[in-house]
Amino acid sequence: MPSLLVIALLIGAAQASGTVIPLWPEGVPGAKPAPGEEQVQKDRVSNVHLPTLTHFPAPGSGTSKAAVVICPGGGYQVLAFGHEGIDVAKRLNEMGVSAFIVKYRLREYGHPAPLQDVLRAIRIVRSRAAEFGVAPDRIGVMGFSAGGHLAATAATLFDASDGRTGAPLDTVSARPDFAALVYPVITLKGPFAHAGSRRNLIGETPDPARVDRLSPELQVTKATPPAFLVHTAEDKAVPLENSLLFYQAVRAAGGSAELHLYEKGPHGFGLGQALGPASDWPARLETWMRAHHWLE
Repeated sequence: MPSLLVIALLIGAAQASGTVIPLWPEGVPGAKPAPGEEQVQKDRVSNVHLPTLTHFPAPGSGTSKAAVVICPGGGYQVLAFGHEGIDVAKRLNEMGVSAFIVKYRLREYGHPAPLQDVLRAIRIVRSRAAEFGVAPDRIGVMGFSAGGHLAATAATLFDASDGRTGAPLDTVSARPDFAALVYPVITLKGPFAHAGSRRNLIGETPDPARVDRLSPELQVTKATPPAFLVHTAEDKAVPLENSLLFYQAVRAAGGSAELHLYEKGPHGFGLGQALGPASDWPARLETWMRAHHWLE
């Protein structure tokens, strides 16, 4: 398994300042025999068999005590660990937020492995909140593209039986306190579904009940945490209707959601430099977090 330093060098990061934490020190559930080497090409990681959590602590005392678990995107085929992981973690650090990047399992496993990984990540951060210097009631989840689907699934299926493995840590709540979804894959149904993400997660011919189960807009309840969503009209890979569907579902359930739709910006832009108004989404996120008192 490449170290964070190797990954950072391969993707051109200035330095590797995160601490890598194994998600499953007791053994990865459903581990594959002879899985082969993890692959790192530029800023992308694939063939993940040893999921990890990379901690980028907030500088200084981190007085806000907020934490965000980050799910990079990549269609459940690869992980854009650089611009949707390390870069985002460092931007959150600038806001005074501790960041944790999830290196989760992908198409080699399919569902429920990614869900198990992200919920285990949230449970680890919450159970070790004092050690990490964060507040157990200020732990959010953030995801980009297919990572947005995983984050939205965590926000809706946080108490699901298929997200548990029987480990003692299962008793810790995996409900995120908020969710930030950036050009997310949401629905696995109909014309707005991202075919690659669906295929890699649940196969070529999934059972319709499973499609519904893993379409987060159909799983929203009053318990779904507040959500912040970002999408652009120019997104040709994941239509903006995905964010609309989740926003409308949260609203219909009586929940809290804020949606930012921008005219310009391609899919996968990450922090979005030089994109005009869409480049401001991290500042909008910070304002939203302050309004909800996760940042003070």
